[in-house]
Amino acid sequence: MQVIEVNTPSLAKDFIQANVLMNKNNPRYIRPLDNEVNDVFDVNKNKNYQYGETKRWILKDDNGALAGRIAAFTNTKYVNHGTDFPTGGVGFFDCVNNQAAANLLFDKAAEWLRSKGMEAMDGPINFGDRDKWWGLMVEGFEKEPIYGMSYNPPYYEALFESYGFQNFYNQYYYAMNVTDTLPARFPERHARFKSKAGYSASHINIKNLEKHAQDFATVYNSAWAQHGEAKEITPAQVLKLFQKMKVVMDERLIWFAYYKEEPIAMWINIPDLNQYFKHFNGKLGLIQKLRLLMMKRKNTCRTFTGVAFGVVPKYQALGVDSFMIYEGALLIQDKGWYDRYEMGWSGDWNPKMINIYKHLSATQSRRMVTYRFLFDRNKPFERHPVMEYK
Repeated sequence: MQVIEVNTPSLAKDFIQANVLMNKNNPRYIRPLDNEVNDVFDVNKNKNYQYGETKRWILKDDNGALAGRIAAFTNTKYVNHGTDFPTGGVGFFDCVNNQAAANLLFDKAAEWLRSKGMEAMDGPINFGDRDKWWGLMVEGFEKEPIYGMSYNPPYYEALFESYGFQNFYNQYYYAMNVTDTLPARFPERHARFKSKAGYSASHINIKNLEKHAQDFATVYNSAWAQHGEAKEITPAQVLKLFQKMKVVMDERLIWFAYYKEEPIAMWINIPDLNQYFKHFNGKLGLIQKLRLLMMKRKNTCRTFTGVAFGVVPKYQALGVDSFMIYEGALLIQDKGWYDRYEMGWSGDWNPKMINIYKHLSATQSRRMVTYRFLFDRNKPFERHPVMEYK
């Protein structure tokens, strides 16, 4: 077997194809868009190259056939609570069901990360935000993956753990039917806030994206600052994202709560784009975009997914999240627009977010794992600590 660095357009195509080959017998596999994967490794399109670098490799067997792939990342902005040593990442892992083959890929990534001063590697993760290709699927194979979700053959779990990766944290996805009745606390809290002066909740207006970008940045930077991961975002960055999403955005699914016009909470959802992309075989050219618009008009997508959720800290214990969600439910439920709501993942280190899911009477739909491998095998392993809220 031979591990080959990806350094030509032809090898970059092999890198994409390895994922397709390893999942060819997986009936619920949905091929990610080729350009979105390629953009991760484009220094002109991925802002994370300001803080780190990447390497990619493919694996070929003795007959020259594709047998796997892996990427490795360094990123000075990648921080996890409780970690006081430099940690790199591996991702986009695919491999035949052969431990020796997997070990070749893991060894190559570890060798490069060590040369960059890293003392551990987490994976599978992305060289970017955690809303895409983060974690290894270990439960939930019976369902199609939602947009941005990793999807892999079940045997990958054994390949990681047999190499020596350990469970750094679990990522839990929750889901519910749109018609499910919300628990009594939601209408009760909604009524309480409705009776108070100054509180309001509303979905966005696609004509006012600049205002909503400012609202998003305000809530996001306040709600996530306590995570200590330098996650601050600017309104300009949010506006750029909103404009990119505009063609598929459903303004009825994006909500903000306010107190005296000040944004205090947000609940951001989008249609599950995989319900469109599964028909495109990794491509998104003009023909596919026209098909997408036609499917959107026909209400083809019956699932919407969570993208971001946050409450400004001083309002977190008041129940404003229930008020905002119920206001959204009054509009969305019983309209026949969507059948299923798939929520974004929450780590087991974030019990408050998981409790919100449970309080919705949602059920766990999938479990992913983010693994860690310590290069010093005598160093004690510690799982991701539980988040402390201020």
